[in-house]
Amino acid sequence: MNIAVLGTGIVAQTLASALATRGHAVAIGTRDPAATLARTAKGSFGQPGMSEWAAAHPAVRVATFADAAAGAEVVVNATSGSASLAALTAAGAANLDGKIVLDISNPLDFSKGFPPSLSVANTDSLGEQIQRAFPGARVVKTLNTVSAHLMVDPNQLADGAHDMFVCGDDPGAREQVAGWLQAWFGWTHIVDLGDITNARGTEAYLLLWTRLYGRLGTATFNVHVVR
Repeated sequence: MNIAVLGTGIVAQTLASALATRGHAVAIGTRDPAATLARTAKGSFGQPGMSEWAAAHPAVRVATFADAAAGAEVVVNATSGSASLAALTAAGAANLDGKIVLDISNPLDFSKGFPPSLSVANTDSLGEQIQRAFPGARVVKTLNTVSAHLMVDPNQLADGAHDMFVCGDDPGAREQVAGWLQAWFGWTHIVDLGDITNARGTEAYLLLWTRLYGRLGTATFNVHVVR
């Protein structure tokens, strides 16, 4: 499958690498590919600079947002929440129409330090904003409730009974994404929350997630819904 991963941070790098390893044709989308490929500084989480990362992953193409999205069957929004709408606008509405857009971003606001607040909450969500801005896209919010390394390998946790959530206005898209999460990454416990307004809940969970991260000193954790 041809997949565009928009973004160049640790989440985008992790997703792009995992998808390419699984045999997909992957393009990373960025505003300026030449500048991105020249970047040698390590990322905020200690990940390799894009110059080093791209050299180690020659199968992953680095392209403009629009070029990556145009050739993709699926688009993954792995940009920061504050940059998501601009990145998707640069990708082009016509390049998103009819396609499933996996939104794995969170509207985290670190302007006052850690732990962050949310730039949008309660009566709206970033997922909803994206769906309103690109009505032709089939937006599905998912994978935003765990760290990057668990997104692609949930079995790193000793107890495999933990949950991933999906929500979006298109039931068929939600079902398809749930199947991809299982086939691509091994997620076996998936909770379908319903329409895209449920992104308000999964994004708000990051207020608890960041505090757990600060308390536990590790990002290797997740939640399980016990019924």
